Amino acid sequence: MNLIAGVNPVTRILALILLTTPLLLSVDLVSATVALAFTLLVAPLCGVGWARLLRRGWPVLLAAPLAAIPMALYGRPEGQTHFELLFIHVTDNSLSLATAIFVRVLAIGLPVMVLTADIDPTDLGDGLAQVLRLPERFVIGAVAAVRLVSLFRDDLASMRRARRARGIADQGRIRYWLTLAFGLLVLALRRGSKLATAMEARGFGRAGRRTWARESRLHAIDWIVMAVALAASGSAIAIAVATGSFRFLGVA
Repeated sequence: MNLIAGVNPVTRILALILLTTPLLLSVDLVSATVALAFTLLVAPLCGVGWARLLRRGWPVLLAAPLAAIPMALYGRPEGQTHFELLFIHVTDNSLSLATAIFVRVLAIGLPVMVLTADIDPTDLGDGLAQVLRLPERFVIGAVAAVRLVSLFRDDLASMRRARRARGIADQGRIRYWLTLAFGLLVLALRRGSKLATAMEARGFGRAGRRTWARESRLHAIDWIVMAVALAASGSAIAIAVATGSFRFLGVA
């Protein structure tokens, strides 16, 4: 099931902003937990099951403890002290802040994995240029670059197979990856130069207003998705305020 399959890609970006931006106002645990629970509940409805969310969200799962640990060690000391060594001061307040930061990173990062899944680069480019009115040359160049990502992965796989076939894959790991990265850089520069020349020859860089093969606009479902995202973030903040746990970011 994917209830947002027909939603404009621009709507996904705007909904992401509406959902996550209010969470940056506070570092309390309640609002982050409510927002994270909302994300986990709606993820399967958006075509991203929990197993897929786990696979896509591993960078967020890695970043969350990395953000929480420094807060636990160096956060503002308040309450009972649990451990102290030089500049390290673990207290009740630092631990509560670390927990809130951990959940907040998940609450802000996982919606990105949900709302950006299965976005077609061409549809996104149409939306950015026609709905948000971004510069056309920038949008077209960005779409072309995204389209080349799959070729980049293919180049990497081909170069690794070729090196293994020639018996040079068992050299030092650092040297192996440096030479591989240099080869990929050369291939990327060559392909980028050829693509730029081809696009210029086809008139993609001409001045003046251009036409578009496909129209991109917002419909009722797009406004509903953005309203739901805003309601979810607003509800999370409201619940935090009602329970007295809201902590403005500047006074954390």
